[in-house]
This record gives sequence, structure tokens and C-alpha cells, in this order.
Amino acid sequence: MEEGLRIREAKGGEVVVVSAGSDRARTALRTCLALGADRAIHLRDGALDRSDALGVARALASLVRTLPHDLVLFGKYGVGTDQNAVGVMVAEMLGLPHVPAIVKLEMRDGSLRAEREIEGAREVYEASLPAVLTTEKGLNEPRYASLKGIMAAKKKTIETRDLASIGLSAADVAPRVAWTKLELPPPRPPGRIFTGDPAESAREVVRMLHEVEKLF
Repeated sequence: MEEGLRIREAKGGEVVVVSAGSDRARTALRTCLALGADRAIHLRDGALDRSDALGVARALASLVRTLPHDLVLFGKYGVGTDQNAVGVMVAEMLGLPHVPAIVKLEMRDGSLRAEREIEGAREVYEASLPAVLTTEKGLNEPRYASLKGIMAAKKKTIETRDLASIGLSAADVAPRVAWTKLELPPPRPPGRIFTGDPAESAREVVRMLHEVEKLF
């Protein structure tokens, strides 16, 4: 969100925020409007409630096709269900270049330069526009909504669309992956503290790793 606002302030254009989800998504969309987004679209359809990452990506890609766009920005993942592959799948469905988890972005005329962190280094990418990016914490410092922005957001309309409006049906977003169970891992047994002679303790640790834990 912050990066989209900065690009608009530097180069003009329009920031349109989109969310596919339950009615709770409207709160997030309203916050984005308070921060300065120009428009908000809520893709609301009961068929999406139990959809998987692929179904959500299909819905978002179909919606993006109906909107003029130079750059499509995603977060890294969704809270709770993760689904960090959604942004990349949308890019593939749209046939657009994409760079995941970027930490630095430079917009150019008709292209961009993006950086992403890897272990011990950074990868640098250049891509033509339009393009799709997913973002990583550290890309920028998000702003806070001003009182003026919050009051203005209350007067803005959040457009609501369903699957039919973007040419899809419930079958198109039917999940191929379903959660069957969600539970906490089993409790770990209490640890053992060795006291006394260090040499004897070391021998006992080796014995337990070999005979009890079967590590070697």
C-alpha cells in the first residue's frame, strides 16, 4: 500500500486496492482509503470462502484484467492461511513478469528495477511494465492515516463485485487443496539437565543420543 502511494505521488496515476474475502476485508479496504487510495474493490462471493490459493489467484487475475494497470503489488502472504504463492500465480495467469519478496524498488519509464534479499546477498532484477511484485517487510516505512483521511474514507464507496461480474463461476475457484485438520503439535517431553562430573555427563549424553534417540 505504501509503495503504491509513493509511486503515485512521484509519477501520478491511480491507486486501486482490491481484496477477495469475507466482509471483514472491508475494514482493511476502508483503512487503505484512509491512507490515500483512490478506489477500493471488494471481491465478495461465498464460493471464495473455502477456496485455496489457486482459486483466489484465478479470481484476482480475472478482476485485474478488468482494470487498467501498470503495476500490481501484493503483500508477501496472508495472515492465517499464508498463501504466499497467490501473487506469483496471478502474474503467471496474466502473462506478466514478476519478482517476489522485494525490499527495494525503482520505477523507470516503462520498466522497473527491484531487489530481493537472499542468504548473504541481494538479487537485482529489471523488468518491463506492466509487472507484478510481492513485497517484503523493509521495503518502506508505512505511513499512518491522518484524521482528514479517515473522515474522507468514510464518505467513499467500496465497490462490491462477485465472481459472475468477472466472468467466473464457483467451479472455477473450487479448492483443489482442502484443510482436513488443524491442531497444535504434541507437547514436548521435559528436558534433562546433567549435573556432576562434566566427563561423565558427556558420556551419558553420547549414550542417550545413540541408544535412546538413535541418532547414530
